[in-house]
Amino acid sequence: MEIKDNTFLRQYEILIDDQLLAIEYSLQERKIFLTKLNIPDSFTDEETVIEFLKNVLEIIREQNIKVVPTAPKIVSFFRKNPSYKEMLPVGIVI
Repeated sequence: MEIKDNTFLRQYEILIDDQLLAIEYSLQERKIFLTKLNIPDSFTDEETVIEFLKNVLEIIREQNIKVVPTAPKIVSFFRKNPSYKEMLPVGIVI
C-alpha cells in the first residue's frame, strides 16, 4: 500500500482503482488531529479502508506523534482497536 502524505492539502492519500481515499489532518505541537476520512460513495471495500487507516497510524507512530482522532469513523476505529490507544495524548479517552 503506497500512501502519500500530501502536505499541501494536509492529507494522507491513496489511489485504489482510480478512486482517491484520504484522511485529512491538522498538525499542532507534536499532535496530529485526524479530522476527516474521505471515501468515495462508490467505494465499498471496508477492509481496504481499515488497512489504509492502520498504515497511516504506523506512519504517524514512526514519527513519534500523538494522535487526536476527531472524525467519527476514526474514533470508532480506536474504540475497536485498543492496541492503538497508546498513541492518544494524555487525557484523551475514547
